[in-house]
Amino acid sequence: MDRKKLIKLSGLNLGIAAANIVTFSPRLIGLGLFGAGALETALGTTFIFLSGAGLIYGNYELLTGPEKVFQIDKVWTVNDYIKALNVHRGLKTFEKNVDMLFDQIERLQNKNKTIRDILLQIFSASEMSYRKFDAVIAEVEEIFFMNIRSILNKLDAFDEEDYNFVRRKYEEGAFSQQFMEEKLKIFNEYINFVKAATEDNEQILLKLDKLLLEISGLNSVESGQLEQMPGMIEIDNLIKQAKYYKN
Repeated sequence: MDRKKLIKLSGLNLGIAAANIVTFSPRLIGLGLFGAGALETALGTTFIFLSGAGLIYGNYELLTGPEKVFQIDKVWTVNDYIKALNVHRGLKTFEKNVDMLFDQIERLQNKNKTIRDILLQIFSASEMSYRKFDAVIAEVEEIFFMNIRSILNKLDAFDEEDYNFVRRKYEEGAFSQQFMEEKLKIFNEYINFVKAATEDNEQILLKLDKLLLEISGLNSVESGQLEQMPGMIEIDNLIKQAKYYKN
């Protein structure tokens, strides 16, 4: 038995015992059971019953009840995103988008590795310039996977069976035109969001391509030159914009 549960058990049992002592002690409340009036006897009997019930129920709950686990938001790894996307591979509506996201994740990792490898030919890993740049790449990765997290939320909420049902009924003319258009509008919002977020990630990859093209031709970089590169400025603007919408 863990220490917290033992403390709770001790507190419960001691509390009930103390309540009984206070209730039936002649020097305190002095409630009687035998030889007392009918009302006093009834009160005393009721108190004993409630104390016993509380003792039994409280001990049972503490001894057999499940431990409450407070879930702390975990930090997602790349593998976590891949596993989550795999769950939605059966969605025909988003089949191409999900396949594209897998491809985007692979390309992001390859581009960022290449960028870091090139920079390590110019800087050492301990230099401030490299560490600043590495932090920027990490922020770009965060924005990229933040988009995927948003996509996953939409995929979780999307009911493909209902969507297919509505489309069939729409073709059959089973419901009014206005009703069917409203239903389909909701589903189209899911579809358009996923497409837009997927394209946003493609834009991020494009910006990394531009940056990679710029740094691949460098043999050395003077202090402050890296921050002034057009590709770096684009990425910096992307980060600022993402932080603005996040706040």
